[in-house]
Amino acid sequence: MIDNRSRRTRAATSAFRRILGTVLAAVVVTALTPGVAAARPVNAPGQIIGVFDRPDGWRGLDGGRAIDYWTQDGRGRPVPTSGALLVPPGPAPRGGWPVVVYNHGTSGFSAGCGGQSAPAAGENRYITRLVRKGYAVVATDYVGLGRFHTGPHPYLNTRSEATAAIDLLRAARSVEPELSNTWAVTGDSQGGQAALATAHRQRTYGPRTDFRGTVAIDPESDVEKIAGLLGPYIPRLPSLADGAYEYVLAILAGLRSTDPGARVDDYLTPLGEKVVHSVGTGECRPDVDTSIPLGALLTKPLGVGPLVPALNRYMQVPTSGYDRPILLVLNTLDTTVPSPLHAALVAQFAAGGVDFATSVANGSHTEMNARQWADFDRFFARVLKR
Repeated sequence: MIDNRSRRTRAATSAFRRILGTVLAAVVVTALTPGVAAARPVNAPGQIIGVFDRPDGWRGLDGGRAIDYWTQDGRGRPVPTSGALLVPPGPAPRGGWPVVVYNHGTSGFSAGCGGQSAPAAGENRYITRLVRKGYAVVATDYVGLGRFHTGPHPYLNTRSEATAAIDLLRAARSVEPELSNTWAVTGDSQGGQAALATAHRQRTYGPRTDFRGTVAIDPESDVEKIAGLLGPYIPRLPSLADGAYEYVLAILAGLRSTDPGARVDDYLTPLGEKVVHSVGTGECRPDVDTSIPLGALLTKPLGVGPLVPALNRYMQVPTSGYDRPILLVLNTLDTTVPSPLHAALVAQFAAGGVDFATSVANGSHTEMNARQWADFDRFFARVLKR
């Protein structure tokens, strides 16, 4: 004889099975039916967090917007960041505004130092020129430089630079329906390296788009090879190279937060630990006493152990595998990214079978003469032609 409690238990079990079956069937149908997609998680790459109008005259242009959105850090973890969207005035051409993604040069290493989405940001010679030429521009703050306090900026980390740029483009398209699927990328200095990283990673990251090409202006490259030569024996650097202190410290701070396997702290003296740990905690630039020898911050050569292989993974510019043309705009009197490094990159691109051209002048870092600007304009006119 079955009592009432047993009947109620069996009835509840049967109801639970029916509900579970219905849920599982819905999941399977959603997964297998073309055109039906499950809801994206709130922190999915390219997901909008907020959009903010900027006043007229921002960047010397009207109608700019700042976008907060989700991207990935150097370890592939969800992280919020911010960036800017600017669109030319008037009606969009047929097919929408062609887009240029702009990656900016070194601006600092902490939250609030990215500059692209900041309300008080001044005119930018690249952004302003591109918008006035009829291109929409999206410009990321990268990870750790915008409105969000997410730890030290992973300085020169190719993965996070590229994902921040690609995910902002994706976010911008959900904000502005008049953006074309056609786009290219540019950047100067750190942004030149980021532009190359973006061009390479777009082949495998994010939704498929109509990517057309890259202009990299005095891009950082091969610094990881120089870093391997540093050690306790390095004396005080000449005043001309004072900026090298902050670059080295920012790279080490970014690598430390991105790849624990690099064991960055093992290479640092107590003073070195104090300084590296302070990068990205508030000030845009680390407060470094450049009268102290760089070697005083290091316990052993960076070229031994796991650090240099980790640096290669972290910041090395790809030298093959691009699927669209590249223009390298280079200056022979560059001392920030010394011109021998530019020559090395050119040789590596040639050896790697990259489709590239160069525009070379006897200028300083990221200086652009009239001929280089003309090459810049012609490249985008050619690859983004409608």
